Amino acid sequence: MANVTNYPRISRYKSSDEFRRRLAELNLSLPVDDEILTAEEKSPLAQPIKVYGKTLSNRWCIQPMEGWDGLADGNPSEHTVRRWRRFGRSGAKLVFGGEAAAVREDGRSSPNQIMVTPRTKLGLSRLLNALRDEHENLYGAADDLSIGLQLTHSGRFSKPSDRSKYTPRILYHHPILDRRVGVDPKDDSAILRDDEIEEIVECYVRAAHIAADVGFDFVDLKHCHGYLGHEFLSAYTREGRYGGSFENRTRFLRTLVHRIRTELPSMNIAVRISAFDLIPFHDDESTRDGRHKGVGVPESFDGLLPYRFAFGVNPDNPVEYDLTETFQLIQLFEDLDIELINVSCGSPYYNPHIQRPALFPPSDGYRPPEDPLVGVVRQIEAVRAIKQRFPGRKIIGTGYTYLQEFLPMVGQAVVHAGWADFIGIGRMVLSYPEMPADSMIKGTLDSKRICRTFSDCTTAPRHGMISGCYPLDEYYKEKEEARRVKEIKKTL
Repeated sequence: MANVTNYPRISRYKSSDEFRRRLAELNLSLPVDDEILTAEEKSPLAQPIKVYGKTLSNRWCIQPMEGWDGLADGNPSEHTVRRWRRFGRSGAKLVFGGEAAAVREDGRSSPNQIMVTPRTKLGLSRLLNALRDEHENLYGAADDLSIGLQLTHSGRFSKPSDRSKYTPRILYHHPILDRRVGVDPKDDSAILRDDEIEEIVECYVRAAHIAADVGFDFVDLKHCHGYLGHEFLSAYTREGRYGGSFENRTRFLRTLVHRIRTELPSMNIAVRISAFDLIPFHDDESTRDGRHKGVGVPESFDGLLPYRFAFGVNPDNPVEYDLTETFQLIQLFEDLDIELINVSCGSPYYNPHIQRPALFPPSDGYRPPEDPLVGVVRQIEAVRAIKQRFPGRKIIGTGYTYLQEFLPMVGQAVVHAGWADFIGIGRMVLSYPEMPADSMIKGTLDSKRICRTFSDCTTAPRHGMISGCYPLDEYYKEKEEARRVKEIKKTL
């Protein structure tokens, strides 16, 4: 039986040579520098880069996340403000969205997701100012920051009123995911009509106006992780203007870009995508025991070939990815002059080992079916392929947190090799926001604060609690939720 102990923890490797030997055992190729380089030592991560006319002085990026800790009316809470202040502490010059913000009520991923509406304008301004002020206080200036706001509708995974129950708005029936979110495959009432999609477009455009008024540098039109924008890209079986052909499946995106550019010509646009996807996975009951969840296995695709329910997948073997249409999408971005592209993959809801490699699964996940290093390299290689084909786009790489101590050494080697322009961190910044600054200034990391991918930041919101790093952040350690998370993990 596979067990997490079958995969050695990253912390056991005490040198780059030891780490490289592990990569070789897995037949993985990944550049790894011997030490962390500081800015004075000309670290590739401390080199300037121009994005949308502004020169940023380093290559670190803070990824957009959801804290599930906003107020009922969509405004940020004190928890949200604290997290954004810590983004400012990081030293990273690119904040790609900071937070996933819903453009309307029915598209919230939880009743506590923040929103972009007229009533949240002051709250969003508070977030932005908290981040900038913290950065300026620590590093002397904030004029070389580029801060975006991620605009989203959760689509199939919407939970606007009850954390325990999906209220899905979908684009087509999915033979596997419908049952996971409680959609009757014979009931079309959850499928968004074309006129409803046009109403959602209006909400996105309104949100872009609010983001511009607040002072964000760009908006991210989220197209990843199984949410609505991503589902458009896989709407092969949908009929009408928004499904079937590549032109129709990208109509939503193209319409948003056209409307925002027409009404807000000074607002920059970026997109976060899932460059590839795989069929949903589930835990294998036969591999469960009294202490562990089952190992992840793909759902059966008998009778579903060619598989037409995912973007960037091999339709004849949906456990393999295929970047053919991904390249077509990036070409569209180039044609639309979308300069900044954040590349992720898969979804945390149905194949988390693909999207966020980790040794320890969240409560609704499964044990990794592969060494998580395989998943890290898979993402890095996909980003490399995109960057090599489209050198004029500014590309952000994802999936680095699992590298832990070796994250800066791999990140600087990847940037030096030209495989990516920015290294994005998400979970890592929850436990250790100063990692970018420490790497560039000190050339060392605080090992006690490095994220070990325990997945508590996901388990907590899956059970109705706010997200945060319960094992390592004293702020969350002291909360009642920390005890509840421990009890939940004991029962798994």
